[in-house]
Amino acid sequence: MKEQNFAERHAELEKEISFRMSRASGKGGQHVNKVSTRVELLFDVLNSESLTGDEKDLVIKNLAAIISQNGILQIASQSSRSQIRNKEDAKEKFFEKLEKALTVEKPRKKTKKPKSLNEKRLKEKKIQGEKKVSRKKVSHKND
Repeated sequence: MKEQNFAERHAELEKEISFRMSRASGKGGQHVNKVSTRVELLFDVLNSESLTGDEKDLVIKNLAAIISQNGILQIASQSSRSQIRNKEDAKEKFFEKLEKALTVEKPRKKTKKPKSLNEKRLKEKKIQGEKKVSRKKVSHKND
């Protein structure tokens, strides 16, 4: 997917995102037990209107580890003590992962071995063979 095309679709994709808040573990002291700062971003890949069929297949294939069985992509963030910052962080992670998943890598072209490499290998084999022949016991014929 082209960079500019993906950037234009951010707003379209953002409409399909939902969030779930919960209490985060970690820093915050007594505050952590009162406020739901952990943010979980949810995106329904299978029912998305922003993604084409091929794009959905790519996302499901490349992000299988973070997609549930019912096709919901889940990304959690609890690094900050602020729910707003965690929400932004989760969105950032979502767009990074989605962009990476939708990028199709070019297939690798096999390179041909140079002829000189093959000739060198054969030459070394010949030298090695001659060494081994020279180590053989000499058989004397009785005349």
